[in-house]
Amino acid sequence: MNKQLIIAIDGYSACGKSTIAKDVARILDYTFIDTGAMYRGVALYALNNQLIQGDVILTDQLADSLPEIQLDFKKNSETGKRHLFLNGTDVEEIIRRPEVAAVVSKIAAIKEVRHKLVASQREMGKNGGVVMDGRDIGSVVFPDADLKFFVTADPLIRAERRLREMQSKGIETSLESVLQNLQERDQTDRTREEGPLIQTPDAILIDTSHFTRESQLEHVLNIIREKFGD
Repeated sequence: MNKQLIIAIDGYSACGKSTIAKDVARILDYTFIDTGAMYRGVALYALNNQLIQGDVILTDQLADSLPEIQLDFKKNSETGKRHLFLNGTDVEEIIRRPEVAAVVSKIAAIKEVRHKLVASQREMGKNGGVVMDGRDIGSVVFPDADLKFFVTADPLIRAERRLREMQSKGIETSLESVLQNLQERDQTDRTREEGPLIQTPDAILIDTSHFTRESQLEHVLNIIREKFGD
């Protein structure tokens, strides 16, 4: 392919969309942009600065603080992978913790937060050669993306995957707790006013419930080859 594509991958949490996006970016030698990590970064900032009190997010104060929030993807010298940095600090592991997961969908529903991050994401991907995953990439960030996927999976399978991921990082929780969190996030993502999670008519649906990592990658690559050649 001579053209540098913009590939948008949207879908539910823990359905494998980030894994697909990372693998496709690696094969194509494209840049992978994890937009969900960016919202988690803002959520972490809000938690660290007491802008979330109980179930209440101090929305006006957070909106006023947005100019102070600098989010960058940089290569980690130890892992060789691109990590999210929040105001110069590597927060890739911290943003995966349950306390961040519990509030990120509410943070992502805030209009001012979405406007700031969508603008950043458009700037990152404007020249193509990117695989970007999130909730509203094909519908809002890049509605004219060259190729769009919408990824889903059975909720229980998603919860089991997320539980294994968390346990591998030493985070102790239960399947019931993880499933409840995912269901609450799904509801928030689907019903928010700003950039709700939807499958656009031109997005290709992929159900990863019974795919392995290798088979889902091959499936997506086959679609890319069919549309754009090798």
